[in-house]
Amino acid sequence: MTPDIAILAKAPIPGFAKTRLIPAIGAHAAAVLQERLTERTVATAVAARVGRVTLWCAPDASHGSFRDLAGRFAITLRRQPQGDLGARMLAAFDGGGALVIGTDCPALTPQHLRDAAAALDGAALVLTPAEDGGYVLIGARRPHPELFSGMAWSTATVVAETRKRIASLGLTSIELSPLWDVDSEGDLARMERDLPALAL
Repeated sequence: MTPDIAILAKAPIPGFAKTRLIPAIGAHAAAVLQERLTERTVATAVAARVGRVTLWCAPDASHGSFRDLAGRFAITLRRQPQGDLGARMLAAFDGGGALVIGTDCPALTPQHLRDAAAALDGAALVLTPAEDGGYVLIGARRPHPELFSGMAWSTATVVAETRKRIASLGLTSIELSPLWDVDSEGDLARMERDLPALAL
């Protein structure tokens, strides 16, 4: 199958984006970082040449940076629905097969996305864990609501709980190598060291 790529992104609005980093770098810098990460993620998804790319926008798709990306990369913009992260991720499958990612993982490359898409040829699901216990990518041939409801999101137990649910549903899955994302001051320092083009 050729899954679509769905990217969940927050608008780069000071006080709304990358809130966990605001105490360290301030609301304006956090918004700038969000904008840079979103652009990198869109460019990565388009370069993968896997399937259609949709940017699921919060609070809506009206922000100028979203419209700029849609013009430059010929992607589709959709508004994220209301609800917790699980509800928004489930909606991003849009009733079919997809790779769902956020914008917090600058280590993600086009090859990672191609590998994830290929994994779905032999399994119902694919996961790319995050080093902090979450995951940076989940892909499936079709939506599985049980994987997204009642989850303690943004905790170190997300990927472990997801594995349990996959097993309880009897689904085949492939897990790819973990990647790091940008959620803390330490992650920010790592990004600035490894990916200086994103440095603030």
